[in-house]
Amino acid sequence: MALTEEQLDSIGEKLVEKFKTVYDPEIPVDIYELGLVYDAQVNADGEVKVTMTLTSPNCPVAESLPVEVEQRVEEIEYVTKCYVEITFDPPWDRDMMSEEAKFELGML
Repeated sequence: MALTEEQLDSIGEKLVEKFKTVYDPEIPVDIYELGLVYDAQVNADGEVKVTMTLTSPNCPVAESLPVEVEQRVEEIEYVTKCYVEITFDPPWDRDMMSEEAKFELGML
């Protein structure tokens, strides 16, 4: 059964909240503020596709971080499944971090 526009909006609002609960274990900042999340799309069936990156291709959490993102997103009401796609195009760099993240890391 297709989700209503209201239900889709609800998912969209909660995605950022969930992204902000997932932290890179080496950096005490969440993946959203680090700029690791490039895109999130929700379809009418409640499936969410998250396109994100890692701080480096050799990131030690390359296997566990996407799984954690999927689990957190799937906690959102109306979400039926989450798929995480890892990309390195464009490669992540410090300029992708929010001002909040830079402040937290003493870069401002």
